[in-house]
Amino acid sequence: MNKVIILLGPTGVGKTSVSILLAKALNTEIISADSMQIYRHMDIGTAKPTPEDRVMVKHHMIDIVDPWESYSTGRYIKAVESIIEGLYKTEKIPLIVGGTGLYIKAMTRGIFSGPSADWTLRKELLSIEEEEKGSLYNYLKKLDPLAAEKITPNDTRRIIRALEVCLKSNRSMSEIQKKLTQPLPFEFIKIGLSRDRKELYRMIEKRVDEMTKSGLIDEVKTLINLITEHSRIQDAGYRMQDTPPLSPLSKGGIKGGSCIMYRASFPLPSMQAIGYKEIVMYLHGEITLEEAIKLIKRGTKRYAKRQFTWFRKEEGIQWVDITGIYDSKEIFKRINDVLR
Repeated sequence: MNKVIILLGPTGVGKTSVSILLAKALNTEIISADSMQIYRHMDIGTAKPTPEDRVMVKHHMIDIVDPWESYSTGRYIKAVESIIEGLYKTEKIPLIVGGTGLYIKAMTRGIFSGPSADWTLRKELLSIEEEEKGSLYNYLKKLDPLAAEKITPNDTRRIIRALEVCLKSNRSMSEIQKKLTQPLPFEFIKIGLSRDRKELYRMIEKRVDEMTKSGLIDEVKTLINLITEHSRIQDAGYRMQDTPPLSPLSKGGIKGGSCIMYRASFPLPSMQAIGYKEIVMYLHGEITLEEAIKLIKRGTKRYAKRQFTWFRKEEGIQWVDITGIYDSKEIFKRINDVLR
């Protein structure tokens, strides 16, 4: 069976730099497994590989959709399978790099296949929740009590998705989840990078500070402008079929910018990314920049912790402890020893 190498690990652990060395050594290309790097115009906050890195090694599944578009794991898997098969035709071993556990699970173990997003239904459900907070969660408990047990009452996004699945398929999400899609037909070699938790957290804090200095705030302003312009086109009668309707958040503009700020009536997945939603709050005057940075650091650490928890459930990962090692060449040597 054809082999595929997966280099995984929590955010900020050091995957990107070592993946370039690994790809060059294997004479192959990199397939990103990051659910936020798929969005165009979101470079700094998602820690995308630099333009120089992408010149040295070709990267796939980066900058493939606009930030106002929806994108499913199912679409990701179909695209990745085609890329892998294309690499095999050129006798290259595919290298997948990333930390989105759902993408990796879908490739290696399969996922449940539910109905596609219905933005009209989501908007209706959201309006019901706004009229009576908690009503959707109570409704979900009646339709799918097993799914409700796994979702917190204040997680409106997941509650609406679970209800959407129930209402569109006439089956509960928990029932559909029992029947997974087939994993991709390849032999996966999974290499996981890990660090001491305190060391990783220090690295995360440093990276957030570097992102802020590198222009994260301006990137978010540009992103808001693009989304605002797109919403104006929609309002003019050119609404795209799969795009959620946008509504004005503030007619007074934003702090530090001249555009009118818009927020999706059902939050855009791209704008829920850590680093972006906090800066939006800052630009809207809800919090200070210092508070936003603290929230980004805290949110990123929590995300890294969740990634560790997720990957512990993934079978067959060969973990490489790189605590105290910051030189990507040394990390590459350790990974190479495992691959041998």
